[in-house]
Amino acid sequence: VLPLVFSGEVERLKSQLAKAAAGKHFVLQGGDCAESFEEFEKYGGDNIRDTFTLLIQMSIAMMYGLKKPVVKIGRMAGQFAKPRSSPMEKAKNQELELPSYRGDMINGPEFTLEARIPDPDRMIRALNQSTATINLLRALASGGYLDLHKVHDINLQFVNGTPQGQQFLDYANNITNAIAFMGSCGLPTDSPDVRQAEFYVSHEALLLPYEEAMTRYDKNTGKYYATSGHFIWLGDRTRQPNGAHVEFLRGIANPIGIKCGPSLSRD
Repeated sequence: VLPLVFSGEVERLKSQLAKAAAGKHFVLQGGDCAESFEEFEKYGGDNIRDTFTLLIQMSIAMMYGLKKPVVKIGRMAGQFAKPRSSPMEKAKNQELELPSYRGDMINGPEFTLEARIPDPDRMIRALNQSTATINLLRALASGGYLDLHKVHDINLQFVNGTPQGQQFLDYANNITNAIAFMGSCGLPTDSPDVRQAEFYVSHEALLLPYEEAMTRYDKNTGKYYATSGHFIWLGDRTRQPNGAHVEFLRGIANPIGIKCGPSLSRD
């Protein structure tokens, strides 16, 4: 199985996150709670493109306001598994009890016994969809889709075309003036440095058989990396210090997040 991400990308993200921790960068992460096979088949790459565009729109506004680089991380290309509090669930107004839906990577959302049986082939399907997603994201990030004028025009359409956007009119006009000023100074707004950006992907490392199969050793760094995504995190239900998820995550060099839920104590 080929890796989805590479060690060099992971190390660059770690460097940028370190700068964010020092207050020099800002981190923006966004995406769906869970990805689905059905939406991908129905909408193709439209949902991915729209999420990517939204995050880029937000990052440009943030960069202008914060005067700092923004690290862009999508919650996608791997967010297929769902943690559940109970192994069983009932449908509304029904006595029938079935195994809980645990995300498209494990079983189906339909409330039937057949759909709720875990199917390991779903991991292959999730991997294929993640591969397609990450390829599209790389094409969007490097193919001129980040043209400063185009992205700002999309922001202006939101500002001028919606009641919610009117409150940001002055802010948008300031960004317009800043872009015009860059052009007046001879600073190219269409250079590769401006038209391209690094975009990272993330997900919760919930299904360990999948994560283990995607782990690779890099001989250049002498470290192990989870190549299923750049940034992965530990969920609220799987962060037991003596648990298998903590044991797996402590052995990889990726930046790791920890979900801090209400059950988390200071210790």
